[in-house]
Amino acid sequence: MLQLTKPLAFIDLETTGVNLGTDRIVEIAIVKILPDGSKTVKRKLINPEMPIPKANSDIHGITDDMVKDAPTFAQVARELKQVLDGCDLAGYNSNRFDIPLLVEEFLRVGVDFDMKGRKLIDVQNIFHKMEQRTLSAAYKFYCNKVLDGAHSAEADAAATHEVLLAQVARYPELGTTIDTINKVIGEEVIVDFARRFVMDNGIEVFNFGKYKGKSVAEVLKAEPQYYDWMMKGDFPQHTKQKLTEIFTRSKLLKKV
Repeated sequence: MLQLTKPLAFIDLETTGVNLGTDRIVEIAIVKILPDGSKTVKRKLINPEMPIPKANSDIHGITDDMVKDAPTFAQVARELKQVLDGCDLAGYNSNRFDIPLLVEEFLRVGVDFDMKGRKLIDVQNIFHKMEQRTLSAAYKFYCNKVLDGAHSAEADAAATHEVLLAQVARYPELGTTIDTINKVIGEEVIVDFARRFVMDNGIEVFNFGKYKGKSVAEVLKAEPQYYDWMMKGDFPQHTKQKLTEIFTRSKLLKKV
């Protein structure tokens, strides 16, 4: 049985696309598991304030007409933040998509969604480490069930929770806590969710462009105009937030 010391929120998003900087949420489902094993579910359709491409509607079944009267993210942001306060976060491919995009949405509307102290567990990482399949295959493999309603946010989030419970039961070496699971599969050290920066020997380095592999702080100290270029560019808000933190820290170190 999965042992929790604080609530674990399984998140699944349906969106207008996969670009963290420009796409928007059209549906969010949160399956929140409390340490005593009880569960609450929150699901909302969200007006993305932009057209939903047909290719994406064909996948998740959500159309412009379905969300035209739904609240915008700005209108539900504080409610969602309250639901997620004090929670660790989980999902399927959530470290690379769902959580980064959710953080972007909070940043866009000026709501402080603090990630500090939250543990992240991506069920896809466990699955790929152990079996390397898709969510529907994972559900069939671990739970011996067919995933009805795939690409429905609530169905996917709920199925992801069931898969994690089955993984914990199947692989004793994972342990029963988020800490032991992450230790076995190798917990990701994330700088920014878009991975424009990565950690190398304990320091943030660029993961793109002409300074790839170079210390972000050292580049910014030598070329502060590069900071301005990135802040004006089409980079995700979370990337700009982390860039500013590093830039501010590098300026303080320079004064010392």
